[in-house]
Amino acid sequence: MTIALLGLGEMGSALAATLLAAGHPLTVWNRSPEKAEPLVAAGARLAESPEAAVRAAELVIVNVQGGAAAEKLLRAAGTALGGRTVVNLTDGPSEQAGVAADLVTGLGADYLHGQIMTVAPAIGSPDAVIFFGGPRQVFDRYEPVLRALGGRATHVSTDPAVPLLYGMAFHDIMWGLLNGFLHAAALLRDAGIPIGRYTEQAEPSLAALPSLFGLFAGEIDRAEFATPFGALKHHLPSIDDVIAESEARGIDIALPTYTRRLVADALVAGHGDDSYSRLVEHFGRRLGRA
Repeated sequence: MTIALLGLGEMGSALAATLLAAGHPLTVWNRSPEKAEPLVAAGARLAESPEAAVRAAELVIVNVQGGAAAEKLLRAAGTALGGRTVVNLTDGPSEQAGVAADLVTGLGADYLHGQIMTVAPAIGSPDAVIFFGGPRQVFDRYEPVLRALGGRATHVSTDPAVPLLYGMAFHDIMWGLLNGFLHAAALLRDAGIPIGRYTEQAEPSLAALPSLFGLFAGEIDRAEFATPFGALKHHLPSIDDVIAESEARGIDIALPTYTRRLVADALVAGHGDDSYSRLVEHFGRRLGRA
């Protein structure tokens, strides 16, 4: 199968190298052509323009910086896209996936949007996760190629925007967990407690945290928040302890203070006996949404 890859940043270069290793005839294009030199040495063909790259391939993969840049490339390729399939692996707001899908399908091509959930060195590994959205039959047609890029390539929706939302959700969770850990680490460090010792001794408790994701997901999907343990009202005293200890040690209190405001709002709304997952509603309400 002939493939074109537009964009040779760190991730794009990893994608290209993986495709070459799998034996696919590959044409590449990049705004800075010198980035293609190692790939050309490995057997890739360098195109002079996005349109030329597209005309040389059945499957077109795009991996550039931002949805606007991807849209610009697709418009530059224009009618050359007709009869081909575009797999857009570019990050961006979810609405940009819809814009790109409308553009590509309007030019007579099929469209999938993918969200890469791994670092560049892991591309091509059996455990590399890539989420895809778009027509299922298009994913099925190219699944062997997509699984060569990530062994856990998964079709998650016919809506091309969903993979981007999956990616945002993951990063949202990641930053929340990491910021909470780093705030706690700052507090412990100020008290002279080695962070490694804490993580080792608290490992059973820390390891139990991911199990809450599935529990909370079920409560949110069912909109059933009653709980026999861990009600919201019981969290407030512990949050106040963290804020007081942090203030006393000169540790920034913005993060626990924000948490306190969410919990306090929920208590005022009469949700004190509900599960912590009830706060999902209060995130929206802070922006004036129902």
